[in-house]
Order: sequence, then structure tokens, then C-alpha cells
Amino acid sequence: MKLSILDQSPLIGGATPAEALQQTVELAKQAEKWGYHRFWVSEHHFSNRLAGSSPEVLLGHLSAVTSHIRIGSGGVMLPHYSAYKVAENFRVLEALAPGRIDLGIGRAPGGMPISSIALQGERKRLGDQYHEQVEELKVYLHDLADEFYPLPHLTASPKIETAPEVWMLGSSGGSARLAAKAGAGYTFALFINGEGGEDSVEQYINRFEPSAFGDQPRVSLAVFVLCAETEEQAEKLAVSLDLSLLANEQGLNLGSFPSYEQAQAYSYSPYEQKRVAANRQRMVVGTPSSVKKQLTALAKAYRTDELIAVTITHHMQDRLTSYRLLKEAFDA
Repeated sequence: MKLSILDQSPLIGGATPAEALQQTVELAKQAEKWGYHRFWVSEHHFSNRLAGSSPEVLLGHLSAVTSHIRIGSGGVMLPHYSAYKVAENFRVLEALAPGRIDLGIGRAPGGMPISSIALQGERKRLGDQYHEQVEELKVYLHDLADEFYPLPHLTASPKIETAPEVWMLGSSGGSARLAAKAGAGYTFALFINGEGGEDSVEQYINRFEPSAFGDQPRVSLAVFVLCAETEEQAEKLAVSLDLSLLANEQGLNLGSFPSYEQAQAYSYSPYEQKRVAANRQRMVVGTPSSVKKQLTALAKAYRTDELIAVTITHHMQDRLTSYRLLKEAFDA
């Protein structure tokens, strides 16, 4: 089983955005030391809870402080940008760290509508161009623009011998079908949507079309993971995440990620209790042996040999401990 990490640079324990980014750097170094397969960073805009707004810039730094772990975006929100410029950004990264760059892409806004307007400007009026952008990305990453292409013989700079792995991130059947059509890898974001994932993966595998992105289906599963020495400790971590997810759904401003004490003091309505229970489908919580058992079952159900852990806790040390215990459990 390959274990990987998706980090969103969360503002935890009173950390400033700058400190949150430094925590991401420290986590990447530790992930490499522990033997994780990939380390991905996300894209969020106009957020007072997540500091990672520019994965390609952050990855440039991570490439310099790591040596062999795969690093990538989880993901770049492609509709905001020119596919050509994204291709060039990731060719630069691939030139700096050959053979270990992943370009994960998605079409979620990664923020509020006001930030999407600022990012896209006039291009927003063109409507949904995501499928076309994915095809453009393929052309530019693999030098496929011939004389018949609308921009004949255009190549992305720098011209290099290798290309980043391309993964499409999604949480629905629509994203699965797009990934299959493109021939890209597919990451189902269980930490975003706790339902319907197995069917989405089935659609992706059955509909997969080989392309320059890949000749075989590749599936990974991203899920919230909270691992601690005891079930009681793990549950204390989980109640903070419970409240954070609820606040995100309802637009509640909690400031930074809630502490255990703050979560315990919150008075949940009957409806909110149901939402908390539903959101637990997006989380794997427990001791190392329990978490390994749950994740192994998920991997079998989703027909994957790669799990991507998303771990957010109030204290940085709890995050580090959770990731360390998770890797040790699978290495045992």
C-alpha cells in the first residue's frame, strides 16, 4: 500500500498564515523521512483558515528541501488559469525535480465567488471550458501541437525530456468520466464527499481511454485520517474536526481550527448532530491498528493501492504524531 499526504496549510493552534506555510514545509520533510510516497499541497483563496493559495510556488520551495518524495498539487484549480501557463509552471518544476512532480488538477473554485471573479476576470464569461483546458494541458505537456493545431507547433517552455504525472481530483461521477476520457490518474476526494465514491471509481476504470497522460487507470483515495495511541485520544482529535467541517458547511466563523475544548463546549442542534454523523463517513479515526484495518477495507472497496491522508488537528504535534503512527502501522 502506498501512503501519501495532502496538506492544506491549515491555520491551527493560533498559527499565522506564514507559520502555517512553514508547518507545511516541516511536514514535507518529515513525510520524506517516514517514507511517504507523495506530498501534495492544495489551492484555496480568500480563506482565513487555509494558507495555501499558490501550490506551484510552494512546490518550488518543497523541491529544494526534499530529495526523493514525489511532490505535487492537490490541486491546481485549472478554470482560473491558462492551460499553457500551468503547463509551463509544472515544466519548470519538473526540470528542477525530474521524475517526482505531480500535477493534480480540479475545477472547484477553491474559494468564494468573489475570489473566482478576481482570478478569472473576463474569461469567466466563456463558461465551463474545463474539458478543453485538460486537452490543451495534454498538448503542451507532451509537445503534441502539430501544424493542424490552432496554435501550430507551439511548445511550453522549458522543453524537457520528462513530464509531470497528471491526476484529476474529483468527488463525483462527472469528474471520474472526465478523468477517464483524458487518460489521467483519478483521485477521489472522500474527504470532501463521503458518498458515491465507489461508483465514481468504477466509472473511471470502465471508461478509461489511454492517452499521453497514461496507458492504464490509476486510482488514489484521499480521506481524513486521525490516528492516535488510544481510541480516546483519537476521538478528541475528531471532535475538533467535526466542528470545523460543520462550521465550513454553515458559514460559521470560528477563526482558526477549533480546539478540543471549543468543540466540546459547542451545543449541537439535532440537525447539526446528524450532519456530524454524516461527515464521519469522510473520516477514518482510531488507533494505528484500527485505522490500518479501516483504510485497508476502503482501499479494497475503491480498487486502489494508494491512500492519501488529510490530517488536521488543533496542535501541530498531534498532526505529526498521527502521520507517523499511520506510516508505522502500514510498515509493521
